[in-house]
Amino acid sequence: MTLRLTDEEAEALRRQAEAEHRSMQDVARQAVREYVSRRGHLARVEEALDVLTPRYADLLDRLGRA
Repeated sequence: MTLRLTDEEAEALRRQAEAEHRSMQDVARQAVREYVSRRGHLARVEEALDVLTPRYADLLDRLGRA
């Protein structure tokens, strides 16, 4: 896989890697893992809301008016 970054992105990655005393590759791989984890979590939350919102619509409506 080849990842093409803009000059600005590459420089930001280089600075971050230098600040953390890690390789650019290590920092980029960690960023990908965090992104995938976060997106997976958001997808699970959205799925739960799709199920729970209709189930508790009356309660949510009453709480919104309280």
